[in-house]
Amino acid sequence: MPGVTAGSDSVLELLPMVFAAPGEALARARTLLDDDAPPLHACVAHQVIGIWQRDFGDLRLALTHLRRARDLAARADSADREADVLGTLGVALVHAGRTRQGLAAFERGVARGTGLTRARVLYRRAYVWWVLGRHPEALDDVRRAISVLRQAGDVIWTARALTLRATVHLALGAVERADADFSAAEALWDTTGQEHDKADAVESRGLAAFRSGDVPVALRLLDEAEERYAKLGTPTFMLSIRRAEVLMAAGLAPEALTEADAAIGVLDGIGGQSTRKAELLLVAARAARLAGDPHTAIARAALAVRLFAGQRRTWWETHARLVLIEARLAAGRGSGRLVADAAAVADRLAGFGAPTAPEASLLAGRIALGLGWTADAERHLAVAARSRHRGPPLARLTGWAAQALRARAAGSGRGVLEACRRGLDVLDDHRMTLGASELRARATEQGAELAALAQRASLDSGGPRRLLVWSERWRATALSAPPTRPPADPALLSGLTAFREIAARAEAARMDGHPVPALEREQRRLEREIRSRTLHIRGESPGDGHRFDPGRLLERLGDDVLLVELAVLDGRVHVLLCGQGRVRRFEAGLLAQAEREAEHVQAGLRRLAHPGAEARLPLVEAAGRRLEELLLGPAVAHLGGGPVVVVPPGRLHRVPWALLPSLRERVLSVSPSASSWLRARETEPPPGGRQVLVRGPGLATGGAEVPELAARYGGPALPVVLEEDDARAARVLAELDGAALAHIAAHGTFRADSPLFSALRMADGPLIVHDFERLDRSPYRIILSCCDTARFASVGADELLGLVTALLPLGTAGVVACSAPVNDAAVVPLMLALHKGLSAGLSLAEALRDARTALPGDAVHQATGWAFCAFGAA
Repeated sequence: MPGVTAGSDSVLELLPMVFAAPGEALARARTLLDDDAPPLHACVAHQVIGIWQRDFGDLRLALTHLRRARDLAARADSADREADVLGTLGVALVHAGRTRQGLAAFERGVARGTGLTRARVLYRRAYVWWVLGRHPEALDDVRRAISVLRQAGDVIWTARALTLRATVHLALGAVERADADFSAAEALWDTTGQEHDKADAVESRGLAAFRSGDVPVALRLLDEAEERYAKLGTPTFMLSIRRAEVLMAAGLAPEALTEADAAIGVLDGIGGQSTRKAELLLVAARAARLAGDPHTAIARAALAVRLFAGQRRTWWETHARLVLIEARLAAGRGSGRLVADAAAVADRLAGFGAPTAPEASLLAGRIALGLGWTADAERHLAVAARSRHRGPPLARLTGWAAQALRARAAGSGRGVLEACRRGLDVLDDHRMTLGASELRARATEQGAELAALAQRASLDSGGPRRLLVWSERWRATALSAPPTRPPADPALLSGLTAFREIAARAEAARMDGHPVPALEREQRRLEREIRSRTLHIRGESPGDGHRFDPGRLLERLGDDVLLVELAVLDGRVHVLLCGQGRVRRFEAGLLAQAEREAEHVQAGLRRLAHPGAEARLPLVEAAGRRLEELLLGPAVAHLGGGPVVVVPPGRLHRVPWALLPSLRERVLSVSPSASSWLRARETEPPPGGRQVLVRGPGLATGGAEVPELAARYGGPALPVVLEEDDARAARVLAELDGAALAHIAAHGTFRADSPLFSALRMADGPLIVHDFERLDRSPYRIILSCCDTARFASVGADELLGLVTALLPLGTAGVVACSAPVNDAAVVPLMLALHKGLSAGLSLAEALRDARTALPGDAVHQATGWAFCAFGAA
């Protein structure tokens, strides 16, 4: 640089070091200032400290140092040195919300700089244009910068410029162009020691994967970037923003809100960039809206709008206004003014070339439809519908939702069903790229509106059989194919082992009455690590393209078995009674009332698990009668006397179906879907008939049924009996794999906050759902004689996450499990009677029915029998 002597070269090396070894660069810059460095050396030192504080610390301190660096450069009359500092200062000013001052600094910097320095200033200004949402200006500046940087052989700055250009391309929806630039930049980074820049490149690849619809790869890359940043001690708030976006796309909106709010807290604590705070507020607003908290969304979005407006960031402000309108609509504030606001936002987003423009048009059309403004609705929905044939999956889903609403407004039931079918096909393809069952289940929320539209249209135009088809189309889809088996990942396996050990130690300490905050913190850390690694798994199954066939179901049911599928439309339960060659529909009660009654029943069963609560029995039975009226209504009179399969919606998973008077004395099983029941019915038992009996620690009865069952099943093929120290997780899993029958007597724990960490307690700690998902084939029949094993978390559109639903796609055809706390002593005779029926050749449902009738008639035993249920068809 002109004006900087050869002796300054080592000082200038501090500038690239900020993103190679940030801590070392900061320390050396401070040492230079402590040693009373000459003006140009001090200028570089102040600039280095300013960059560090700007990106990783206090923005106010950054501005102080950068202004000092600018003054030192100007005093020394070093034009290129001053231009370089002005470029750095311009970025800091814009991040501080002082957009006009920042752009003025760039004007002077571009004018003062020459050659390579000017190209670097242009790159920084291009970055600022991107921050401001002015993408054409960003592309123009970065193109000019890349040309000079490449000619000069400046690898570091060329790689930065390519990364920036790729990011701008992504903002405009040009994913292929972005991929090409990211790949070129990554090849350059591999030749350098710029560790922070390398981490940023990994983060950028994660963003590209997300924009192309690959959520598992995006999560993996963002986690890898976080690990790299952590080693360098360089926090980056863009990573939090991007991770929150991916979490929302994966259906994990509450976690996205937590991530964004935590980052805002850290940013406020260090006096960080106001531009980043505005972006974090925007992503927090979106997350709150998706999490069903419109009032929090309104507050976050309104503040983001004010900040963006003050920062002169029109592109960002428009996106924040879109979220604000969505949140206001969710809060019940639909109005003509909101239609106009959404339409204006749609026009501005389209002018920017933003990929989110169809969402705004869909929003305007949806609000207009709600107000009865059909002409306005058609205009806006037609614009949104154009996106149905292009772009990533969720953008196409927006287009098909708009098309379905157009068809409904036009009175075309066939058009509604076709649009819903096409849209749900898009979402199916997207879900099958997800390997984790949790992500598959949560992703269904994206199709909830289409599923509801299709059900309503099918009811209006096609009768009960078509309603059954559409009820099945979006019910328990996460169970339609097994989750991708976790790879033999040493880190995952060691994490599961460490988690089990820590959880066992924490449980032992709690039982001894000792506080265990350190162990609990480590347990939560290991849970996060395990879950993170499982979410990285990419789906391998493309789906079998199977479409539910009512004729096949009716053929399998025959003349004796009835399948009762409960569909919910507009908050009311519709009973679809399938069997004897036909499908009939009956209207029952309101879902909300049934849910409240089910909670009352659960509370009653909990009390009846303890002696002395006999007076509650008539109350529980009365609640069962009310539940029957709400859930089955007039269909009760048509049930006949044969076996019944109940297919409830996810929100009714807590119902103890055997308590309902019309189901109490009959062969009864429950299935998440009719398709799931069909698969279970057609599942062949494994050869050999191996039986496994497991007795975990700490049971009040000591798992008393297990020794008696071991003696009963004795013979030529002795059962495998695992108890005491033999009942360790690894051994239990190995024996369960491919067994014909497994009986596990162990304490069960349901985790509503994280259902795939629901567990059975073994000798060496908890056996969790993630462990079962590693089985090649789960047992054909499995009996879980412990509390809470049939509890689920209802997620997505109509999905259930829990231990039973983890087993069904893995080869298990039948499960007996419990949905409430039960009396351990009363379980023993129920289990012995159940196995007596199985030995006589009965199915699980038949054996459970007979076992209930064999129990003593007291309240405790009656409640125990009602709490257990047979799932599946074995």
